[in-house]
Amino acid sequence: MDNINDKLPGIILCGIIAIISSYLGGQIPLVGGPVFALLLGILLNMFIGSNTTFTSGLNFTSKGVLKFAIILLGFGLSIGQIVEVGRISLTVMIFTLAASFGFGYIFGRIFKMDWKLSSLISAGTGICGGSAVAALSPVIEAEDSHVAYAISATFIFDILMVILFPIMGNRLGLSDLAYGLWTGTAVNDTSSVVAAGYAYSNVAGEFATIVKLTRTLSIIPVVIIFSYIAQRVKIMESIAETGQEVLVKRNTISVRSIFPYFIIFFVLAAMINSVGLIPDNIGYLMDRVSKFLMVMALGAIGLKTDLTEVKNSGLAPMLHGFIISAIVVMVSLAVQMALGQV
Repeated sequence: MDNINDKLPGIILCGIIAIISSYLGGQIPLVGGPVFALLLGILLNMFIGSNTTFTSGLNFTSKGVLKFAIILLGFGLSIGQIVEVGRISLTVMIFTLAASFGFGYIFGRIFKMDWKLSSLISAGTGICGGSAVAALSPVIEAEDSHVAYAISATFIFDILMVILFPIMGNRLGLSDLAYGLWTGTAVNDTSSVVAAGYAYSNVAGEFATIVKLTRTLSIIPVVIIFSYIAQRVKIMESIAETGQEVLVKRNTISVRSIFPYFIIFFVLAAMINSVGLIPDNIGYLMDRVSKFLMVMALGAIGLKTDLTEVKNSGLAPMLHGFIISAIVVMVSLAVQMALGQV
């Protein structure tokens, strides 16, 4: 009971932030609840950052609640969507994901960024904005300031894309399907995909949404791969610190220690939804709860984020996000042109 009582103040505070942020996000969909929660949390941190009353609850919300929100997110996805969008969209997604993480790594090294921050920005850009950042952050044990910076970088570029994509689509003379595929594979956050897609046409909006939801499924292999990478990095750091005597352990990585078990439940949720076992009204409710809990978790991350730490990261991460986003936009369009879709 004491443990629960310790957590309650932080959980309640995050709940209040989530309610306010969800309302503001509904009024201004272009920004969205998650970004409002992150900003409100960072703002409140300036006043309560040193207050330990909320610490236990904030830690629980930013980690445990976040993982539960990701599991519930699975009930809004369908593995069958991969088949629905077809071979062409999957080909484009493979190239955009490869470009996001490949160039993300290259420019991360050029800008001398922490690999965790660089990876979060790449995941947010290549997969699905805040959801991908949130899913990957506990696996690689990223700093809260890294999460805040990664979401901010993808959000700012999203605003520009929502405004510019319909204009560019018209200038390029894209068909509804070509534009929907371009938007679904190149714009980051789901709300931004919907906004940019339907701004072009209803058909483009519907196709962009399906492509975007399918793209979200790539969270699964990406999280598993980065679980392995994070474990390898830990081992190499241990070798560097303790010397040759631990070299024998370098190649013995326990699957149990690296596998993010919450992702199993995420997959199971998507499978259950795929076979139609979840009624539409229940699925809708789970999706709403998932989004609210995600907003709570991002509020907690904001409350744990010191603006000084974000400031110390400099402009390099923001520039990194812009470059990777621009590359993904161009790669998505180039692959469609190569396939004869444009």
